Amino acid sequence: MSLKPYYRALGNTGLKLSPLGLGTVKIGRNQGVKYPTGFELPDDNAVRNLLAQAHDLGINLLDTAPAYGKSEERLGPLLKGQREQWLICSKVGEEFTDGQSSFDFSAAHTRYSIERSLKRLGTDYLDMVLVHSDGNDMAILEQTDVYPTLLELKAAGLIRAIGFSGKTLAGGIAALQDGDCAMVTFNLNEQGEQGVLDYAAAHHKGILIKKALASGHVCLQDGQDPVQASFELILRQPSVSSVIVGTITPAHLSHNVTTACQVLARLS
Repeated sequence: MSLKPYYRALGNTGLKLSPLGLGTVKIGRNQGVKYPTGFELPDDNAVRNLLAQAHDLGINLLDTAPAYGKSEERLGPLLKGQREQWLICSKVGEEFTDGQSSFDFSAAHTRYSIERSLKRLGTDYLDMVLVHSDGNDMAILEQTDVYPTLLELKAAGLIRAIGFSGKTLAGGIAALQDGDCAMVTFNLNEQGEQGVLDYAAAHHKGILIKKALASGHVCLQDGQDPVQASFELILRQPSVSSVIVGTITPAHLSHNVTTACQVLARLS
């Protein structure tokens, strides 16, 4: 099974994404997360093997963020010599230190955050950068300098595509007007941001899906395979470029990809 036959465009950016991306919060942080069970951070060898497995299964998108603890710092050395194999999505706005999140959407912090991410990841560009919203989506877009700063950094060649990881319907739609993509919560339990997906489809923008499995909680439901049901709901959406699923378990990764390929084969 491989996702390579099913790569999808990220709107009109020219980027081609695997329909599943690997979320990496679990390699950098196990505090303040909303998964149903606790976990230990994997060692470098385990992460190295997971990345190799993901690549072999056709995944080309890695999702990280400064708010994911040591995720960026760990990925940089482990991806050395592999940069061209991956599309890397990181974020700005949220910091996570000493078990607490804080937010800064100023121009100065945005530039600092991007420079730090480039250094940590050992690269001179980022494929995608999203604003990590604190929930006040419209205030961030209308009253801070984070989006104009990201557009400047994109024009300078440090970023290939910009977007917004928000929490509201209005924020998602507003962010797509000047941005390339949006990251949206969309799963079997939560579909309140359907309008963002519809706007993206009508305006040739890209959509990344977060919490596709409700941070693992849909997997606790009885009945039909919840992973299959989730992917059937999400992947039929025409604007969805990639579904970000975080795992550090090889068996889960394999099952996710196999299930996605089966769904995509039926949809194609």
